[in-house]
Amino acid sequence: MSKRLHGKWQSGMTYTEVLIAAALLSLALVPAMEALRTGMLGAQVFQNSSDEHYSVLARMEEVLAEPYASLTNAAAATSSEKVLSSYSDTAGAPGRRLVFVALYDADDGDGDGDVFTVPDPDLDGDTNPYTGYTELLWVRVEVEGSVTALESLVAR
Repeated sequence: MSKRLHGKWQSGMTYTEVLIAAALLSLALVPAMEALRTGMLGAQVFQNSSDEHYSVLARMEEVLAEPYASLTNAAAATSSEKVLSSYSDTAGAPGRRLVFVALYDADDGDGDGDVFTVPDPDLDGDTNPYTGYTELLWVRVEVEGSVTALESLVAR
């Protein structure tokens, strides 16, 4: 802004104009900084979510690489889809991954409507449904205290 002062043109801004401009900038910076803060928090949430996902994915791949007989033994040891298997991380570990392994009755062969109870073919007479089980196994890996989880079915 130019002003005429004593017959000469003065270029630049007055002190009052500078103060007003500074006040307007400071008012505009508050919402801008808040938007940046929200963006940074979103980035951190995404990073944590990604870390949990890849951690669960890695454990799932480790478990699925196990021999079928080992997974069947893990299912027999837990005897329920709600009991942790030996593939889980130790209690108190940060980002603890919980692993569940159970027999899976996809066609409801025992007619009870529960996919986690299987008919015992009792081929060897021991009434143990895990002996010689050759159907599907259900595997779930999750991060303790999180909604991050993966599930899979494993066939012999």
